[in-house]
Amino acid sequence: METQGAPGNPSALGKPSAPGAPGALLVVGDVITDVVARHHAPLAAGTDTAATIRTLPGGAGANVACWAARWGCADVRLLGRVGAESATWHEQALTASGVRPRLVVDPEAPTGTVICLVDAGASAERTFLTDSGASLRLSPADWSPSLLDGVARLHLSGYLCFSRPSRALVKAAVSSARARGVPVSMDPASAGFLRELGVDRFLELAQGIDVLLPSGDEARWLTGVPDEVDAAAELSRHFPLVVVKRGVEGAVVARAGAVRARIPAVPATARDTTGAGDAFTGAFLAALLTGAEAETAAIEGCRAGARAVQQVGARPDESALQGRAADDSALQGPAPDDSALQGPVPEGTAPEGTAPEASTQEGWAQEGSVLGQGLSAHGR
Repeated sequence: METQGAPGNPSALGKPSAPGAPGALLVVGDVITDVVARHHAPLAAGTDTAATIRTLPGGAGANVACWAARWGCADVRLLGRVGAESATWHEQALTASGVRPRLVVDPEAPTGTVICLVDAGASAERTFLTDSGASLRLSPADWSPSLLDGVARLHLSGYLCFSRPSRALVKAAVSSARARGVPVSMDPASAGFLRELGVDRFLELAQGIDVLLPSGDEARWLTGVPDEVDAAAELSRHFPLVVVKRGVEGAVVARAGAVRARIPAVPATARDTTGAGDAFTGAFLAALLTGAEAETAAIEGCRAGARAVQQVGARPDESALQGRAADDSALQGPAPDDSALQGPVPEGTAPEGTAPEASTQEGWAQEGSVLGQGLSAHGR
């Protein structure tokens, strides 16, 4: 039976967790430096185009973790790989957002960087130029089953599918999670890079995934079905739960080959759509951890996505929303504790088993940790 969701009143999902609350969310994925350029006029080839440019912390995995914390998940952990030049800056930004980061410092590669070109017109659509840097050099050497201690859900950034070392990590992490009975979710991440990877290869990597969270474009491409809703139903023949993120059209929840709910989008005036899908995913997972049904969790996801597009940058930014109380009443998430894409890494860039500067098996530091040496000289 297909149901129709509704945004309704402000969410109560963000209240602080009480003792005995659900376990942690562990996100494994990319930590990126975003350079966001908002231009009002069309890009002028071969000459200058005026723009407002900001440098911000981003990365799909990191963004999901921050939005999950913003939406009330009391224990959010993140495993990622960064360069020494910005490791401290990223660690501090994540910690300030309520995330417990576990950042492996790459001895060779810099932190990945994405240039986000945002059309400041009505659609606020964005185009990405991507240098994945250290982010997709995450490998099985950075993983330990002990990272799942106390974890109730594991989320994998789909960008991990786009390099050989991180593909091996995906398999190791999913295997560990299945052995412990920890449900696993994945966001396919990029229709463009999926085309390079191939459908069969992605589906092989995604074996054992419990929740798939594709965009409409990704769902269409993975199935060859032109309609997003039908594509959601088709994908749910391969995965227990599929939630297709449809932007201004909201979301679709599908199980067992059928659409179970259509969730409308929350109206919002878009300034920058970078990270809106990550916001949806973070809020959706936070809601699932409270025991919410998928349909209710998707409503939370739509609220977070609407909040995300009203600001510049892919992470929660309360200051960007001050003075918008009327609009915010429909978007309210929990009180805060306070995008980015990666391109494929060429085969052989980082051989599987490349050792990080230190082992992730040391456990989670109370306030997060950066694994590596000589960071005191590299803070940003």
